Amino acid sequence: MKHYLLFVTQIYSFSILRPLQKAIRDRGDDAAWYLHNIDKSYLLNDEKLLCSIDEVMTYKPVAVYVPTNWVPDFFPGVKVEIFHGLASDETGKKGHYRIRGLFDLYCTHGKTGTERFSALAKKYNYFHVTETGWPKLDPLFNNQTNTQQIKTTQKKPTIFYASTFSPSLSSAPFLLSTIKELSQNGDWHWLVTLHPKMDASLVSSFRALQNDNLDFIEANEDLVPVMRSADVMLCDTSSILLEFMLLDKPVVTFRSKAPGNHVIDVHEPGEVKHAIEQALTRPKALIEAARDYINQLHPYRDGKSSERVLEATDDFIQRHQRLLKKKPLNIIRKIKIRKWMNYYKW
Repeated sequence: MKHYLLFVTQIYSFSILRPLQKAIRDRGDDAAWYLHNIDKSYLLNDEKLLCSIDEVMTYKPVAVYVPTNWVPDFFPGVKVEIFHGLASDETGKKGHYRIRGLFDLYCTHGKTGTERFSALAKKYNYFHVTETGWPKLDPLFNNQTNTQQIKTTQKKPTIFYASTFSPSLSSAPFLLSTIKELSQNGDWHWLVTLHPKMDASLVSSFRALQNDNLDFIEANEDLVPVMRSADVMLCDTSSILLEFMLLDKPVVTFRSKAPGNHVIDVHEPGEVKHAIEQALTRPKALIEAARDYINQLHPYRDGKSSERVLEATDDFIQRHQRLLKKKPLNIIRKIKIRKWMNYYKW
């Protein structure tokens, strides 16, 4: 039985890693979690927690899967980056293509990311790249989740609003009163969620908007049923809009840093209502442009990206690992990580 470690530093990592955990278990292997500054209450009853670095060392994982941009170099096993979103530098998320010298294998999602990371792999020659798709999206295309749609008695269009936390990208401070007004009008039903790093006072303000036409979805909840239930998404430059587009549904953005003909982008709160009305008609040109755009980022619709990640890991260990150069020393970064982890052995 092989052991695999799921490394979590943000609560959004759970929805990314759980499909991978299922694929590991389906193989007859074992998965365990290590949570860094995350409360263990987020784990499910049947999930295995390793509470200390010593336990990780004893567990001896063959691979460590990481959705965020750092990983302890001293953990056993190959370090596999699977990313925390479909976003890239082009969508305003800086650092997506920054190579930090910590990972052995990058599992990319589609053509756009694969081409960029493959060029970087050729340049540095101390990591490998394999296109696999993104494990988080597997439940969109299979039955891994128990509830595939939010149950509601509302017989009206459903609008899903989500916002990122970065002050330079977030629409939340600008659209609070607009969403409040539109939800009170009663024309649509709203499902609202905010990034887990969002300012707590702003989260409280949105949570207080709940009424018969608006449900607030906490950041740690499964968003697959939410996305399946919605007809249109209202967003900003959050990468979750790309996930929503995979369902072949239209997106309205507010002051997007990456506007294009694949979304309806508006710049003033007063334009939101009309844009949503337009999106609900599913304009042919908009839908076709969105399909072309998202297929470059994530062409997979088979719900088997997790299996491909595991296959890519096996292939890396068997065929590629021994051919790579050693990773850079990265002394300063490694010291920082040891400080964060309160671990100073070398």
